[in-house]
Amino acid sequence: MTLAFLNPSRSFDEAKKAVRFIGHDGMFEVRFFVEAGALAKAGARAGRTQLSESECLTAFDAARKSIYDVAREAYSHGRRTYYTLTAADFR
Repeated sequence: MTLAFLNPSRSFDEAKKAVRFIGHDGMFEVRFFVEAGALAKAGARAGRTQLSESECLTAFDAARKSIYDVAREAYSHGRRTYYTLTAADFR
């Protein structure tokens, strides 16, 4: 099956300093985390390494399509139950 993002919900995980979202492969749920540093890079916030929760969620929304593309790419290299996307994943 193909990884799909059926639910646009996302939330900020304070402990991981990342935005959490869910993908689906058929009936299987796959958790993803995007680190705040990756969102700062994706949002082209030069010089800022610390983003607030609302800035992370806004950056996620602005880059949602590319984040989903990176998540699909990561998932294609091996099926796991969760993935953490870092700045290095966004080229």
